[in-house]
Amino acid sequence: MANCVRCCCWLLVLALMALAVTAAVVFVRYKNGGQGFPFPGVPGAVDHKYTDALGVALQFFQVQKSGKLVNNTIHWRGDSALDDGKEAGLDLSKGMYDAGDHMKFGFPMAFTATMLSWSILEYGDAMSAADQRDSAMDALHWIMDYLVNAHPSDDVLYIQVGDPKADHKCWERPEKMAEKRPLTKITPKSPGSDVAAETAAAMAAASLVYKPTNATYASSLLDHGERLFAFADKHRGSYTRTFPELSAYYNSTTYQDELLWAASWLYHATGNHSYLAYATGKNGKDFADLGNPRYFSWDDKRAGTEVLLSRVSFFASQESDVAQDNVLGQYKQTADAVMCILLPDSETAAFRTEGGLLYVAEWNSLQHPVASAFLAAVYSDYMLTSGKTELSCGGQSFSPADLRKFAKSQADYVLGSNPMKISYLVGYGDRYPQRVHHRGASIPADVDTGCDGHKWLESSKDNPNVATGALVGGPFKNDTFSDKRDNVMQNEATTYNSALVAGLLSALLSTSSLAKSLS
Repeated sequence: MANCVRCCCWLLVLALMALAVTAAVVFVRYKNGGQGFPFPGVPGAVDHKYTDALGVALQFFQVQKSGKLVNNTIHWRGDSALDDGKEAGLDLSKGMYDAGDHMKFGFPMAFTATMLSWSILEYGDAMSAADQRDSAMDALHWIMDYLVNAHPSDDVLYIQVGDPKADHKCWERPEKMAEKRPLTKITPKSPGSDVAAETAAAMAAASLVYKPTNATYASSLLDHGERLFAFADKHRGSYTRTFPELSAYYNSTTYQDELLWAASWLYHATGNHSYLAYATGKNGKDFADLGNPRYFSWDDKRAGTEVLLSRVSFFASQESDVAQDNVLGQYKQTADAVMCILLPDSETAAFRTEGGLLYVAEWNSLQHPVASAFLAAVYSDYMLTSGKTELSCGGQSFSPADLRKFAKSQADYVLGSNPMKISYLVGYGDRYPQRVHHRGASIPADVDTGCDGHKWLESSKDNPNVATGALVGGPFKNDTFSDKRDNVMQNEATTYNSALVAGLLSALLSTSSLAKSLS
């Protein structure tokens, strides 16, 4: 009898614990706005490996912050670039440095913001359960404040702070910079549809993030986004054609993909069908190259757009006009084809290393597999939430679990399950790169080198400061990696890499259904 009573007591305790967990999650949802996102289902058990890794990854945004630092958690960082934008009467002191340098490149920075927003929108509840959502929101806000200030009027967008040629000749801490930091802007006579449209996408996506908790800020972001899109579409041209000297840094292949990407985000943010019609009408037919799967990156947004518009197809009512849209169906078919090249057992599987890494490019080799894994995880969740649980790749059939398995394999490779037995996420695990190509990390905090601190670049010693959260470029095709500071191809970290890996880790934190609408 005593055993029976004891058993009943334990059952009661477990039941109360389950209710407490559920109540906590409901409270988190209420605190975060309680509206149609991040997703309606209670997250499952949080995976502590990915929770720990996400906590590390998000710290790199603190490392990369420019401006007057608030609640600074990186002891070797301080205020920097406080006068950025002054020559134009603007405050461009915020934003984030691009990589190991001190440039503010608007094109990849806006992409960073778009990806942070997408991750929060889909997986914000899981982030909250892992106590990481506030960190992601802080990073996003720091970038969005900069991007808002960089758009002072309808047809003007400041797209760069600093001279990349001069900046790359210097090796110094950002806190000690004394060189001139010239501004670059696009206008109707000097167009840059790619960077304007990517910034519009960031504004639209971020407006959705802030809509439940700060409607005024969200409305301002959306207004910027719509005006930027109109500017990008009316005055067409690539910014690296306008400024050919910048093609050596972030060369834009074309602006067409960014226009479709921005229109897709604006459709989600506004519900205005004219944006969907833009992506599925003549522009979609001319620009999307539907039927040809591609990889997702800061330069090519087509795969991301296909997945984002597939969201509409997955969750639209079968009787709606949207569900019957033939071009929208082609976007989803192309997204299916993207997923098929990612699955290792598919007949159309793309090349991967012996260690299992999807391998697309030698320079910054981790960008494409991490971006692809994020898309696969998102697509898997769209399938599960919509009840469409079969992906057809030719004569083969795959499930959402297969996509999630691929996503986890790429994340695990990054975190140390690779032939080198090294974590490519700095600060995570027992072994990670110690000589990251990063100026601030490589120079002691109390040293003022001036521009010529190259002895720190050339030193074979470990960095005195840890660039926590940096996702370095990654291995070569044979899975090898050389931890040398001057090995820019493999050992430089980028802010947009951090946004991608943060998104992937957020997707893997837990399991739950996604919101059927982002608005």
